[in-house]
Amino acid sequence: MMSDLIILHEDPAFLVVEKPGGLLAVPGLGPHKQDCVVNRVRALYPDCFHHPAVHRLDMYTSGIMVMARTRESLAIIGKQFENRLVEKEYEAILDGILEQDEGLIDLCFRLDLDDRPRHIYDPVQGKRGITRWKKISTANGKTRVRFFPKTGRTHQLRLHASHPEGLCIPIVGDFLYGHGSDGDPMLLHACQISFLHPETN
Repeated sequence: MMSDLIILHEDPAFLVVEKPGGLLAVPGLGPHKQDCVVNRVRALYPDCFHHPAVHRLDMYTSGIMVMARTRESLAIIGKQFENRLVEKEYEAILDGILEQDEGLIDLCFRLDLDDRPRHIYDPVQGKRGITRWKKISTANGKTRVRFFPKTGRTHQLRLHASHPEGLCIPIVGDFLYGHGSDGDPMLLHACQISFLHPETN
């Protein structure tokens, strides 16, 4: 299973890995939820910092994750995430044809306490999520889009794609907000990330 985790970049301060969809980013509760990016990285790099995940990806999202190898790099890169200095790009296949070419989604949402882990639109008590998007292509009744999230809320892109106040077209394979079934591959991929090197700046 270790071969499922691709090392894209190796540096004394951090690693950049590619997470497969369906794999947890960090350990969950219970012995059946210990297979995750963090534990696979720690097995491959025993000298790695104990809690190396600088950020997380949703379990069903595939793509780029940054893992700190030292406490210092975790703090420095983590601060860049906190201050929204990190630029992230995702690609997704939407389950329908999107007519517009590009736009900005600005919605407030929160965890649905009666239906975890689903999140719901709530302009009063929700936290603001901002995503810029651009249509790439359409084919076979589907639309490929590029997402540029400005915030990093849980399920942000999934909800922004599916909600009527967003794109109103869910991501292919999304069983929470779309037409997929639990276990289907969700076609959302973190494809690019930009940040300042924690040692060389």
